[in-house]
Amino acid sequence: MKTVEPSRFPLREAGAHQVRWLATVDEAYAQMECCIDGAHRRVCLETYLLRAAGPGERLAAALLRARNRSVAVHLLIDALGSEELSADFLAPLRAAGVHIVIFNPKRLLSLPFRNHRKLLVCDSQDAIVGGFNIGPEYVGNGVTQGYCDTGVYVSGPIAQQLEYSFDDMVTLAPFGARAIRQTRRRMARRGRVTADGAVSLLVSGPALLRGGLRRSLRRDLRAARNVIIASAYFLPSLRIRRLLYRAARAGSVRVLLAGTSDVPLARLAAECLYERLLRRGIHIYEYQPQMLHAKLVVMGDVMYIGSSNLDRRSLHINYELLLRFESPTLAADARTWLAQVVQHSVTVDAAHWRAGRSLWRRMLARAAYFLLSRVDTLLARRGLRAIS
Repeated sequence: MKTVEPSRFPLREAGAHQVRWLATVDEAYAQMECCIDGAHRRVCLETYLLRAAGPGERLAAALLRARNRSVAVHLLIDALGSEELSADFLAPLRAAGVHIVIFNPKRLLSLPFRNHRKLLVCDSQDAIVGGFNIGPEYVGNGVTQGYCDTGVYVSGPIAQQLEYSFDDMVTLAPFGARAIRQTRRRMARRGRVTADGAVSLLVSGPALLRGGLRRSLRRDLRAARNVIIASAYFLPSLRIRRLLYRAARAGSVRVLLAGTSDVPLARLAAECLYERLLRRGIHIYEYQPQMLHAKLVVMGDVMYIGSSNLDRRSLHINYELLLRFESPTLAADARTWLAQVVQHSVTVDAAHWRAGRSLWRRMLARAAYFLLSRVDTLLARRGLRAIS
C-alpha cells in the first residue's frame, strides 16, 4: 500500500479494496508520484491533457526513475488534449524506454473522438482515478489557486481491471477500423468488468461495448432519493433529466456547477437548462473561487467518480472511465468534500435568474445547447460510420 500523508480523509475499506479520497489536485499529484516511486513491475499512466511544466515535469521524472529500476512504463495521451506537448519533452522518456502511445493521432474524420480518461495503475495493485489532467493550471487547493478537482486512490482487485482497460485503450489508440475491431474482441473475451459488489469499473465511448456506464447511472438514479452532483460541464439527456426530476420529487437533488468555465460554450449550453431544473425543485450551486473541474455523483451509499461529466459529450462521444463505489463511509467522505466545496459557491435563485438574463444571453444559450446536444453528436455519429 503506497499512500502519502497527511490527508483530510483516511483509508477506507470497500469490499476487498482500500480506498482513500484525494481532496485536492495537489494531494492527487503527490499520491501519483508516490505510487510511481513504489512500483516494481509496471506503470500505466493515461491522461487527456499533459503539459510539460509543473506536475508534468515532476511525474515525468518519476517515470524516468521507474525506468532506471527496470520497471515497464507506459504513457497514453490524447492527440488533441496534449497537442501542445513538444517532442523535446517526450524524447528523454522515449530514450529511456517508456512506451508512449498517442490516442487518435490522425484526427481527420475522427476529430470529435477524444480519450478523456485519467488513470494511473502501478503493479496491477494500486490505482488513481479522478477528473484532473496534468498541467500547471491545475496545481493548488482549488480555493486560493488551481482547479477544484478530486479523485480516489484505490488498492485491490479493481486495479487489475483498470490495467486491462488501459491496455484496451492502447489497442484502440490508432482509431481505425482494425483497431476498433481488435478492441471490441478484447472486451468481448473478457466480458463484464467488475471487481466485487463494492467497486465496479464503468467505461464508455463509441465503438466499445455499449451502454454500461449510462445503464448503471440510470439504474441508480431510478432508485435515488437524495442526489448530489458535481460536474464541470452539465448537459444531461432528457432521459437523465427526467430521473433527476423524479429524485427531486422523492427527496432532493443538488447540482454543483462551475461559476466560470474554461469552455464558455459548455457554460452557455448548461444555462439553457437552469430554469426547467429550478422549476422542478432542483437546487443549483455555482462554484466561485476557481474553476470547478470535478466529476462526481453521490446518491445514498453509492458514489461515482472519474473522468466523465454529466453531459452529452462525456456520455456519448468521449472515451471515459468511472468507478462506482457502494460504501456508506466513502459516500460520507464524498458528501463531506462536497459540503466544503458548496461553502465556496453561490446558490442560483430562480426569480433572480429569470430576471437577470437578457434576451441576447438566452438566444446564445439556446444556440450553444443546439450545437452541443445535436450538432456535436450528429458529427460524431457520421465520423464513426466513416471510420468503421
